[in-house]
Amino acid sequence: MLKISFKNLITDFKLLLNSIESLQSGAIFEFELTDKNLDFKALVDLAQILYCKLLPPKILENSYIISLEKLYKENSFHNGSGDAEEKYGIDSSFATIDKNSQPTFLVHYLKALQSVDVDKRIRVLNLGVNSGEEFETIKQYSKNFANLELVGIDYCKTAIQKAKEIFKDDTNTLFLEGDINRLEELNLGKFDLIITIGTLQSTNIDFNKTFMNIVQNYLNKDGAMIMGFPNCRWIDGEMIYGAMVKNYNYSELSNLYKDVNFCKKYLQQKKFRVTITGKDYIFLTATSIK
Repeated sequence: MLKISFKNLITDFKLLLNSIESLQSGAIFEFELTDKNLDFKALVDLAQILYCKLLPPKILENSYIISLEKLYKENSFHNGSGDAEEKYGIDSSFATIDKNSQPTFLVHYLKALQSVDVDKRIRVLNLGVNSGEEFETIKQYSKNFANLELVGIDYCKTAIQKAKEIFKDDTNTLFLEGDINRLEELNLGKFDLIITIGTLQSTNIDFNKTFMNIVQNYLNKDGAMIMGFPNCRWIDGEMIYGAMVKNYNYSELSNLYKDVNFCKKYLQQKKFRVTITGKDYIFLTATSIK
């Protein structure tokens, strides 16, 4: 059995990497961690880097047996296979994702809701609402939920149907199947808060043009925005840190920084106060200072 020490990780990591790469997806690899203290944070990070899931360790007298399950890298909605209209549908791999169970998403999203004072934002629009996870969080967090008017837009028919079912008892919610590129067809009006999480970065959307259109035509002058930029990939049900772009086999963040910076500067020019937070999802929160 391979013996690894975080103190010697520079030399030991290559051995570990070669061992993992030779395995088939779903296989479990065990190694002995010879460090006396068990650093769970470091182990979780290591598992992500190796595209593995960390399983419960076994405690020995002076070391630990660490088990890593190799992820099925092909099991990811990022691969773009299947029906384009149902890429994010109820039968897709995307539907198995629960962002609200991930602290690095939920904590920062809750902070964003607090920053915009969501209870005072009567009309709320979510672009790319899918089955309504972000609205579920608002429902649990808000003290004024019944007085809010929530509108969710998504291109995926089955996701919208599921959202309607989840919120069937909430008469203050409206879910519409629609194309963000043709929002004018929906006669939406303007909103006090606009939320969009990982949607405007879709390949069929002109990011800069669409973003400016949303701010100019759908956001009240004294409104607020919450934007979530994915800095992660969802692989085999695991949230793996780091944005990925085409033609790179490792995380590359240039497009992420470019989009965040563009939105920040544009909103500041429109007299909004902008903050940037987050980790696996980068949250841009903007509130009017007029």
